[in-house]
Amino acid sequence: MDTRLVGELRNSIKDCTDRGLAVAAKWSSELYLAIPQHRRDALVSDAGYTFSTSTPARSRSPRSSLSFVPASPAGTAGLTIAGTSGDYIIPPEQSASQAREAELDQSEEASLLAAQSFVASKEFGRAVHVLRSLQSLKARFLSIYCLFLISEKKTERDWHKHYNIRGQPPIPFNRSLLDHLELVKNSTDPWLLFLQGLFLSRLNRREEAIESILSSIDGYPWNWSAWTLLGRCIGDPEELSSLLPLLPLPASHPLVQMFQIKTMNELNSPTENELAMCDHLLGDDFFRASPWVMSLRACVLYHLHDFGQAETQFEKILAIAPYRVDDIDVYSNILYVTENRLKLSRLAHEFLELDKDRPEVCCLVGNHYSLRAEHEKAVKYFRRATELDRTYLSAWTLMGHEYVEMKNSHAAIEAYRRAVDVNRKDYRAWYGLGQAYELLSMHQYALHYYQRATALRPYDVRLWQAQASCYEEIGRTRDAVECLKRALLGADRREITINLNLAKLHEELEEAAEAAAYHRRVVEICRVEERPIQDYAKSSIYVARHQMVTAGGDLSLAKEYLERVANSNAEEVVQATEWLKKLKSVLLTRPPVPVES
Repeated sequence: MDTRLVGELRNSIKDCTDRGLAVAAKWSSELYLAIPQHRRDALVSDAGYTFSTSTPARSRSPRSSLSFVPASPAGTAGLTIAGTSGDYIIPPEQSASQAREAELDQSEEASLLAAQSFVASKEFGRAVHVLRSLQSLKARFLSIYCLFLISEKKTERDWHKHYNIRGQPPIPFNRSLLDHLELVKNSTDPWLLFLQGLFLSRLNRREEAIESILSSIDGYPWNWSAWTLLGRCIGDPEELSSLLPLLPLPASHPLVQMFQIKTMNELNSPTENELAMCDHLLGDDFFRASPWVMSLRACVLYHLHDFGQAETQFEKILAIAPYRVDDIDVYSNILYVTENRLKLSRLAHEFLELDKDRPEVCCLVGNHYSLRAEHEKAVKYFRRATELDRTYLSAWTLMGHEYVEMKNSHAAIEAYRRAVDVNRKDYRAWYGLGQAYELLSMHQYALHYYQRATALRPYDVRLWQAQASCYEEIGRTRDAVECLKRALLGADRREITINLNLAKLHEELEEAAEAAAYHRRVVEICRVEERPIQDYAKSSIYVARHQMVTAGGDLSLAKEYLERVANSNAEEVVQATEWLKKLKSVLLTRPPVPVES
């Protein structure tokens, strides 16, 4: 992070705060706080660096011009900003636009300050009234944003009034969005372009939304709300890969890396590459000991199923920021999976006292009760979380899991459907729907939902196994075999359950050679792992039988496998002994193999 980037980050705190983007301002503040003190001191003492709190639209130049290389000193009357890496030239027309905006901000200062205070206290109507005659771009943004928030509040209120009435849409739809969109049509200001992208995304005009958001980021990169909105428009990792080259910043820029990690986490598909990016961002040159970046890393580890390292990372976060509620629900999921009752109970009590009205805390407490098998209490807290935030995906999904545990399939289906309405990209809700319908023995429906989940997470072993189970139930054995073969691609090499299932299905298909091959793999894995003979006795006998009845079969292998079972304390001892007797008669009748001279 050079001085210029640090300066831009610092400016973004005020720029986002001035426009009522509290989440983006908090994000910028957290990152700025994580920058080493000496770098912040150097920024303050750098007299040559000018901080600008006005953010006019940049000229719509090609995006390649946004590379972090000093502009060539062309003969222009533009404004020069001195920095540590060279001088940056602002075009004359942009300099004039910036000057006009500064004059408007100064003349409208009293009204803007009043409006900002009204926004902070959620009095959006008063803010709109104060801003009605102002002309600056900042005032225009605030006014339109407040109008949007007012309409959102009214939409939510009307939707809840008609909740559960036939014909009611599953999620609220703001009918004022088209009117708001008209107010920002043909805008060039990056903040208004962000609003345009927001309205388009809510109208499900995804391609247009992405174009507007990219233009907004082009004009003002440090608005984290724009990056978050862009992430929500991406459907899968392949889409993200195709979008990354279109971003107006180089791949090495910290914003691009944080966006990539965050989006991959939301798609439940991070890889070792994202983990390496986290480690890079936590280095001395960037945001060392940043709770936000550390939390990104913990979530990556969680999705990679490295629960031990993820738990350690969350412990480090709480040591630095003990009152940080963000992502505490993910930490509770880890403690739930690892069945750490003591730590989960302590965490639930601590955060319940800290802030009982945060959905993440309700989710944490719900996990605590779920681990204690108090499913009714768990449902109560998960429902409370959805009441606090209707779009809180984890609570809907976990509520569905609880209903499955309570064998209430219909309630589980309703909860999972709510989760899908919130975010159709989350495989867990689709998988939950499949489980619920499987409980009802509606295997065709279950198969459909498992396939939706597998499309979002193609290397998840459980999803392929679930599909195979459904195919088996409806008599499509060949399809079940193909699903289990796909499951093997992502499974642990020491896994034997899938191999045993494949062997069983091939037996049903009367494909003895394929069945024997999978049984033999089970025997080899168990012997390498030094597992007890009981785990592979049946597989040993099957392989031995196959070798005995097959022309040219390996009788010495059959003898070895049978003797190992016969000399053990497994249940199959008698069966192995009988097959050993048959093997001796086969050895007597089979002609000896000629030895080549």
